[in-house]
Amino acid sequence: MLSAVSKRLPVTWIVTAFLVAVSPLPVSGHENEEPLDEIIVKSGRWQNPTGALVSASEGVVGQVEIDSRPRLRTGEILEVVPGLIVTQHSGSGKSNQMFLRGFNLDHGTDFATWIDGMPVNNPTHGHGQGYTDLNFIIPELVRTVEYRKGPYYAEVSDFSSAGAAYLSTFNRLDNGMLKIGVGENGYNRVLAANSFEAGGGDLLLGAQAHFYDGPWVGVEENLKRYNGVARYHRKNEKREWNLTFMAYDAQWDSADQVPLRAVESGFVPELGTIDDTVGGDSSRFSLSGSWHQDFASGNLKSRVYWIDYELDLFSNFTYFLDDPVNGDQFEQVDDRQVFGGDVVWEFSPVGRHRQSLGLMIRHDDIDEVGLFRTTARQRFDTVRQDSVAQTSLGLFYDVNTEWNARWRTSFGLRADYFNFDVERSTLEANTGSDSDFLVTPKLNVIYAVSDSTEVFLSAGRAFHSNDARGVTIVTDPVSGDPAERVDPLVTSDGAEIGFRTVFDQRLNVSASLWYLELESELLFVGDAGNTEASRPSRRYGLEIPFYYRFNDIWTLDMELSLSRARFKGDDPGGNDIPGALDRVVSAGISAQVPSGWYGSARMRHFGERPLLEDNSVKSDPSTVFNLSVGYRRNNWDVRLDALNVFDETDDDITYFYASRLPGEPAGGVEDIHFHPMEPRSLRAHVTWSF
Repeated sequence: MLSAVSKRLPVTWIVTAFLVAVSPLPVSGHENEEPLDEIIVKSGRWQNPTGALVSASEGVVGQVEIDSRPRLRTGEILEVVPGLIVTQHSGSGKSNQMFLRGFNLDHGTDFATWIDGMPVNNPTHGHGQGYTDLNFIIPELVRTVEYRKGPYYAEVSDFSSAGAAYLSTFNRLDNGMLKIGVGENGYNRVLAANSFEAGGGDLLLGAQAHFYDGPWVGVEENLKRYNGVARYHRKNEKREWNLTFMAYDAQWDSADQVPLRAVESGFVPELGTIDDTVGGDSSRFSLSGSWHQDFASGNLKSRVYWIDYELDLFSNFTYFLDDPVNGDQFEQVDDRQVFGGDVVWEFSPVGRHRQSLGLMIRHDDIDEVGLFRTTARQRFDTVRQDSVAQTSLGLFYDVNTEWNARWRTSFGLRADYFNFDVERSTLEANTGSDSDFLVTPKLNVIYAVSDSTEVFLSAGRAFHSNDARGVTIVTDPVSGDPAERVDPLVTSDGAEIGFRTVFDQRLNVSASLWYLELESELLFVGDAGNTEASRPSRRYGLEIPFYYRFNDIWTLDMELSLSRARFKGDDPGGNDIPGALDRVVSAGISAQVPSGWYGSARMRHFGERPLLEDNSVKSDPSTVFNLSVGYRRNNWDVRLDALNVFDETDDDITYFYASRLPGEPAGGVEDIHFHPMEPRSLRAHVTWSF
């Protein structure tokens, strides 16, 4: 895999050339005062955001809070977004399952994620549209997570109906660190990171090795994950720029979900697996850069990136239903390079107007996206194998106007163009190209009740793209029957009303009543190799995040999210949306001190979910408690995390479908299939700062 990447490294010269091209030449200008949004980024939840944010559903979380939360998985870093749940139904190397605002987001279809200006979601992906894998991230190097829920923001593009998260990594570390972690179930982790002064700037280097076997019976995960980061940052009075290289490589075995009847009959234990040869390997290498400087009456920001990504994933969810001889194991492959960037000009020709004009471009050169039938990871049949080129171009304009001391508005307009080109396919009839164009308006009206309280009214349109293979399909690759094409772009319309109060850097409370309609939940189904169309949908709900600092040490947070998701219309088969959460409750109390004892206790609960449209089968609710206790002194930090501290036996994920075990009828048995929550485990970390 590394050798394959090395052959592609000349593209880094293209990236560098593009960065130089879009970066402005030095110009004369004055040194701007530090804007309020930059202050908020530094201070997170406790900085008064009055006058800076445009909706009740956006916010910023800093590294202190990110680090204080015990995590079982890397992807759980996104659970700092109020109401968002991260789970897993397979091995630790696979992308997580996510839930937010009545969506089963699968692996990210309607939630856009970015890191340092690079998109994480992958369109036309081998396993699912918008596939979001955060395992390439080193959590300790994430400086902030900025979240924006709802379709109200002009700068947010594809996969943003439920919202978006922007992760930013540190430019420099105040101290170097060596962190060693050990724990139950074969958990071992080593992280080393440090910053150095170099050439008038800062060079940050970080490397991580992570190993894990898991608690599963009959199979070990054998996770081997390696991460690396090199980031150079330089800043002066007029301009700022950075260049970042990230590397990630992992391989693992999986214990996928199991049918309830197999556990109840004793065929497999609850922590067992049916097919012990599933798993995968993945890699991601990227080079990105950004440039920011004064320009004309404002400032100009430009970013560029190149990503080389691969995934080889083996799964088996139905066992012997489709093929009683070889079994139903299948392999999904994704091999692509991604090129892109953006240029944003923020300017204020009139004092009370703050305007942004942005141009974004992304090109996915997908060398191979494929679905194969396998036995014990050996291919014996090709369902479909494609080569795809997909390009998107976005242009947005946003103006924030302060009409007086109380009223302000934010109006945005976004235009997106997508081109889909399936250049090669197993069935020649499924090749072809198509394009689509979409304009989406955004509007936010804000009223300042006081210096610490604002009321928000927001409305807007967003969208997600569909898989290019579904856009050009003619023949179903499984059945050979004619197939119906899907719309290239699927819109969503939403609105909300809410408020936020931040008082004396101690209290932060907000509430939002939101509504969202999705034109159609049309998706390419990677597990089956075909397309399915579902009806338009409607969702609405209430969110109340509450944060309170008793003093400089103790903090309390409570987050409540209630939602209702239904298909529109009246169908005899039912109107419930399978997998849609109706409630999420999370709460925690933490103590943070510069020196001495510290800790955190957290609870996360998500409610039952319909597994069929008629709501005749539902999942059970799930609750987990995590605990962290540590001690800091001088340059040393010792910490113990207890995950699932009460050893709850709830499920991480639940589905309902037909599968077939040995000896069962040819048509299989419809049943609940679940992936259990991992039992209680202890992990200890020792960190030396230097």
